Amino acid sequence: MAKAATLVAHELPPLPYEYDALEPHCDRETLELHHDKHHRAYVDKLNHAVEKHADLASKDLEDLLRDPEAIPPKIRSAVMNNAGGHFNHSFFWHCMGPDQDHGHRATGSVGRAIDETFGSFDEFRDKFKEMALGLFGSGWTFLVMDAAQKLEIRNYPNQDCPLSDGLIPLLALDLWEHAYYLKFHNRRDEWSDTWWNVVNWDEVNSRYLMGG
Repeated sequence: MAKAATLVAHELPPLPYEYDALEPHCDRETLELHHDKHHRAYVDKLNHAVEKHADLASKDLEDLLRDPEAIPPKIRSAVMNNAGGHFNHSFFWHCMGPDQDHGHRATGSVGRAIDETFGSFDEFRDKFKEMALGLFGSGWTFLVMDAAQKLEIRNYPNQDCPLSDGLIPLLALDLWEHAYYLKFHNRRDEWSDTWWNVVNWDEVNSRYLMGG
Protein backbone atom coordinates (compact mmCIF):
# COMPACT_ATOMS: atom_id res chain seq x y z
CA MET A 1 0.00 0.00 0.00
CA ALA A 2 1.35 3.40 -0.95
CA LYS A 3 2.17 5.71 1.93
CA ALA A 4 -0.27 8.58 2.28
CA ALA A 5 1.16 11.96 1.33
CA THR A 6 1.94 14.26 4.26
CA LEU A 7 -0.39 17.23 4.39
CA VAL A 8 1.55 20.50 4.12
CA ALA A 9 -0.79 23.04 5.65
CA HIS A 10 1.68 25.89 6.11
CA GLU A 11 4.53 27.13 3.96
CA LEU A 12 7.54 29.34 4.54
CA PRO A 13 6.84 32.70 2.91
CA PRO A 14 9.66 34.32 0.96
CA LEU A 15 11.32 37.40 2.39
CA PRO A 16 9.77 40.57 0.96
CA TYR A 17 13.28 41.82 0.03
CA GLU A 18 16.74 40.45 -0.74
CA TYR A 19 18.90 39.01 2.03
CA ASP A 20 21.32 41.94 1.85
CA ALA A 21 18.64 44.62 1.52
CA LEU A 22 18.82 45.70 5.16
CA GLU A 23 22.61 46.08 5.29
CA PRO A 24 24.43 47.43 7.21
CA HIS A 25 21.84 47.40 9.99
CA CYS A 26 20.91 43.73 9.59
CA ASP A 27 23.53 41.66 7.85
CA ARG A 28 22.91 39.18 5.07
CA GLU A 29 24.27 36.16 6.96
CA THR A 30 21.98 36.76 9.92
CA LEU A 31 18.92 37.34 7.77
CA GLU A 32 19.55 34.25 5.66
CA LEU A 33 20.06 32.03 8.69
CA HIS A 34 17.12 33.57 10.53
CA HIS A 35 14.67 33.10 7.67
CA ASP A 36 15.87 29.92 6.00
CA LYS A 37 16.71 27.92 9.13
CA HIS A 38 14.93 29.28 12.20
CA HIS A 39 11.68 30.37 10.59
CA ARG A 40 11.55 27.25 8.45
CA ALA A 41 11.94 25.08 11.54
CA TYR A 42 8.77 26.56 13.05
CA VAL A 43 6.83 25.93 9.85
CA ASP A 44 8.05 22.33 9.59
CA LYS A 45 7.30 21.57 13.24
CA LEU A 46 3.84 23.15 12.98
CA ASN A 47 3.01 20.99 9.97
CA HIS A 48 4.21 17.92 11.85
CA ALA A 49 2.08 18.83 14.88
CA VAL A 50 -1.15 19.15 12.89
CA GLU A 51 -0.61 16.50 10.20
CA LYS A 52 -2.91 13.98 11.91
CA HIS A 53 -5.59 16.57 12.64
CA ALA A 54 -7.31 17.55 9.40
CA ASP A 55 -9.55 20.08 11.16
CA LEU A 56 -6.51 21.93 12.48
CA ALA A 57 -4.48 21.56 9.30
CA SER A 58 -7.22 23.32 7.37
CA LYS A 59 -7.33 26.26 9.77
CA ASP A 60 -5.76 29.60 8.99
CA LEU A 61 -2.64 30.33 11.06
CA GLU A 62 -4.28 33.29 12.79
CA ASP A 63 -7.37 31.25 13.64
CA LEU A 64 -5.18 28.68 15.40
CA LEU A 65 -3.58 31.36 17.51
CA ARG A 66 -6.83 33.12 18.36
CA ASP A 67 -8.51 29.95 19.65
CA PRO A 68 -6.03 27.78 21.57
CA GLU A 69 -8.84 26.02 23.44
CA ALA A 70 -9.92 24.42 20.17
CA ILE A 71 -6.58 22.59 19.99
CA PRO A 72 -6.44 19.19 21.73
CA PRO A 73 -4.44 19.47 24.98
CA LYS A 74 -2.00 16.76 23.91
CA ILE A 75 -0.66 18.87 21.01
CA ARG A 76 -1.66 22.36 22.15
CA SER A 77 1.78 23.38 23.34
CA ALA A 78 3.51 22.21 20.14
CA VAL A 79 0.91 23.86 17.92
CA MET A 80 0.87 27.16 19.79
CA ASN A 81 4.66 27.41 20.09
CA ASN A 82 5.27 26.71 16.43
CA ALA A 83 2.26 28.59 15.09
CA GLY A 84 3.42 31.54 17.17
CA GLY A 85 6.94 31.21 15.79
CA HIS A 86 5.60 31.07 12.24
CA PHE A 87 3.26 34.03 12.68
CA ASN A 88 5.71 36.22 14.60
CA HIS A 89 8.46 35.75 12.04
CA SER A 90 6.16 36.25 9.04
CA PHE A 91 4.93 39.44 10.70
CA PHE A 92 8.44 40.59 11.63
CA TRP A 93 9.80 40.45 8.07
CA HIS A 94 7.20 42.99 6.98
CA CYS A 95 7.98 45.27 9.91
CA MET A 96 11.25 46.03 8.13
CA GLY A 97 12.25 47.22 4.70
CA PRO A 98 15.10 48.78 2.76
CA ASP A 99 15.44 52.45 1.82
CA GLN A 100 13.36 53.83 4.67
CA ASP A 101 13.30 57.60 4.15
CA HIS A 102 11.12 58.87 7.00
CA GLY A 103 13.95 59.87 9.32
CA HIS A 104 13.26 56.64 11.19
CA ARG A 105 10.10 58.12 12.72
CA ALA A 106 6.49 56.99 12.65
CA THR A 107 4.39 58.56 9.91
CA GLY A 108 0.70 59.10 9.14
CA SER A 109 -2.14 58.20 11.45
CA VAL A 110 -0.12 55.77 13.53
CA GLY A 111 2.49 58.48 14.10
CA ARG A 112 -0.16 60.79 15.47
CA ALA A 113 -1.59 58.02 17.63
CA ILE A 114 1.88 57.29 19.02
CA ASP A 115 2.37 60.96 19.91
CA GLU A 116 -1.02 61.10 21.63
CA THR A 117 -0.47 57.88 23.57
CA PHE A 118 3.16 58.20 24.62
CA GLY A 119 3.71 61.98 24.52
CA SER A 120 6.13 61.99 21.59
CA PHE A 121 7.88 59.60 19.25
CA ASP A 122 11.09 59.87 21.28
CA GLU A 123 9.23 58.92 24.46
CA PHE A 124 7.69 55.99 22.61
CA ARG A 125 11.11 54.80 21.46
CA ASP A 126 12.50 55.11 24.97
CA LYS A 127 9.60 53.10 26.40
CA PHE A 128 9.87 50.48 23.65
CA LYS A 129 13.59 50.03 24.34
CA GLU A 130 12.98 49.87 28.08
CA MET A 131 10.50 47.06 27.50
CA ALA A 132 12.84 45.25 25.11
CA LEU A 133 15.77 45.35 27.52
CA GLY A 134 13.51 44.31 30.38
CA LEU A 135 12.34 41.12 28.65
CA PHE A 136 13.83 38.15 30.48
CA GLY A 137 15.21 35.54 28.10
CA SER A 138 14.00 35.21 24.52
CA GLY A 139 10.87 36.68 23.00
CA TRP A 140 9.39 39.76 21.37
CA THR A 141 8.44 43.36 22.07
CA PHE A 142 5.26 44.39 20.27
CA LEU A 143 3.36 47.59 19.65
CA VAL A 144 -0.26 46.48 19.72
CA MET A 145 -3.72 47.99 19.69
CA ASP A 146 -7.09 46.85 20.92
CA ALA A 147 -10.43 47.02 19.11
CA ALA A 148 -10.81 50.65 20.17
CA GLN A 149 -7.39 51.48 18.61
CA LYS A 150 -5.77 52.05 22.00
CA LEU A 151 -2.00 51.54 21.68
CA GLU A 152 0.18 49.61 24.11
CA ILE A 153 3.70 48.17 24.22
CA ARG A 154 3.80 44.57 25.41
CA ASN A 155 6.44 41.89 25.84
CA TYR A 156 5.77 38.31 24.76
CA PRO A 157 8.14 35.57 25.92
CA ASN A 158 9.27 32.79 23.61
CA GLN A 159 6.80 32.55 20.69
CA ASP A 160 3.67 33.88 22.37
CA CYS A 161 1.85 36.49 20.30
CA PRO A 162 -0.80 39.22 20.66
CA LEU A 163 -3.44 37.37 18.64
CA SER A 164 -3.95 34.98 21.54
CA ASP A 165 -4.81 37.99 23.74
CA GLY A 166 -7.32 39.35 21.25
CA LEU A 167 -4.98 42.22 20.33
CA ILE A 168 -3.89 43.55 16.95
CA PRO A 169 -0.11 43.59 16.33
CA LEU A 170 1.31 46.65 14.61
CA LEU A 171 5.07 46.36 15.08
CA ALA A 172 7.41 43.70 16.48
CA LEU A 173 11.06 43.46 17.47
CA ASP A 174 12.58 39.98 17.58
CA LEU A 175 14.66 39.57 20.74
CA TRP A 176 15.73 35.98 20.25
CA GLU A 177 19.52 35.94 20.05
CA HIS A 178 19.48 34.33 16.60
CA ALA A 179 18.00 37.62 15.31
CA TYR A 180 21.14 39.60 16.12
CA TYR A 181 23.91 37.49 17.65
CA LEU A 182 26.18 37.18 14.60
CA LYS A 183 26.47 40.97 14.29
CA PHE A 184 25.79 42.27 17.78
CA HIS A 185 26.77 39.28 19.93
CA ASN A 186 25.09 39.80 23.33
CA ARG A 187 24.47 43.53 22.82
CA ARG A 188 20.67 43.55 22.79
CA ASP A 189 20.65 47.28 23.48
CA GLU A 190 22.65 48.00 20.33
CA TRP A 191 20.38 45.76 18.23
CA SER A 192 17.34 47.54 19.69
CA ASP A 193 18.77 50.93 18.68
CA THR A 194 19.96 49.89 15.22
CA TRP A 195 16.69 48.18 14.27
CA TRP A 196 14.83 51.50 14.04
CA ASN A 197 16.81 52.29 10.89
CA VAL A 198 14.91 49.62 8.95
CA VAL A 199 11.40 49.87 10.45
CA ASN A 200 8.85 50.08 7.65
CA TRP A 201 6.51 52.77 8.97
CA ASP A 202 4.34 52.70 5.85
CA GLU A 203 3.51 49.08 6.68
CA VAL A 204 2.85 49.88 10.34
CA ASN A 205 0.59 52.77 9.38
CA SER A 206 -1.29 50.57 6.92
CA ARG A 207 -1.90 48.00 9.67
CA TYR A 208 -3.16 50.72 11.97
CA LEU A 209 -5.59 52.07 9.36
CA MET A 210 -6.89 48.59 8.54
CA GLY A 211 -7.23 47.63 12.20
CA GLY A 212 -4.43 45.11 11.85
